[in-house]
Amino acid sequence: MDTKTKALKAKVMLWTDVSYHDMEEICKMQSIPDLESALCSVFGVHLPEPKRGVLLEMYVQTVLFCRECNFKKEQTSALLSIIKSIHEANIETPLNNIEECFKYCKDLLLCHSVRRPPFSINLFSSEEVECILKYIHNSYVRHYKLYKYIFTTQLKLDLSLTYSETPDQDEPTVEDSSAPDDENRMEKETEAAPTTDSSPQTQEASIEEPEGATLGLKSELKALIEKEVREQMVLVSGQLDQRMKDIAAQHNIALDSPLPNHKAKQ
Repeated sequence: MDTKTKALKAKVMLWTDVSYHDMEEICKMQSIPDLESALCSVFGVHLPEPKRGVLLEMYVQTVLFCRECNFKKEQTSALLSIIKSIHEANIETPLNNIEECFKYCKDLLLCHSVRRPPFSINLFSSEEVECILKYIHNSYVRHYKLYKYIFTTQLKLDLSLTYSETPDQDEPTVEDSSAPDDENRMEKETEAAPTTDSSPQTQEASIEEPEGATLGLKSELKALIEKEVREQMVLVSGQLDQRMKDIAAQHNIALDSPLPNHKAKQ
């Protein structure tokens, strides 16, 4: 579903989030606990902590912002639904979708600032839209990663290295190849020097020497592979960091650009 289709679908469903009767109840609540209780009932927030507290705090702060701006009941209802839609778009994936969410936010605000029935309605003026955009950026977009961390399933990379070596069957093993040589050498040494000590320790040393060299090669190979893997991970991490910086820069440029003022055609 593209951003425009999602925005139009959200526009149709906005009025089902908070009804007029719900707004009457919300406006009566003055204390924060009573307001949280009313919003919990309206939005059906049945989540374990800390998700429940974070979500209710987001809705409570939105209501308080609307009261500071002297918004009407229908404006408060629409803004609550917009915040809810942006939050759901954010947590639908653990991946970075900040650009899509911000574009989605602007599309929703445009749907509520231009009178073009049945696709949009002018609930907010251009000044109010600019004020709402700043509020969403300061209260939600700046904490975008925290909301994603709390409400989405975390993905972890478990990297494991396995080393396996299959010796060639055509080549004789160390014990098989060294056994005849050891016997011939022992016979020659016995004939040349009968007093020479040919204990089993000498045979074991001659057998273990190639195995030690093989273990040394494996250690060097393992160290080389681990070094290459670390370098690749550092490279990829640097590329991701640079991509995040570019996105943040583009985001800041988009925030600084004024929202176009659409006037209704009579």
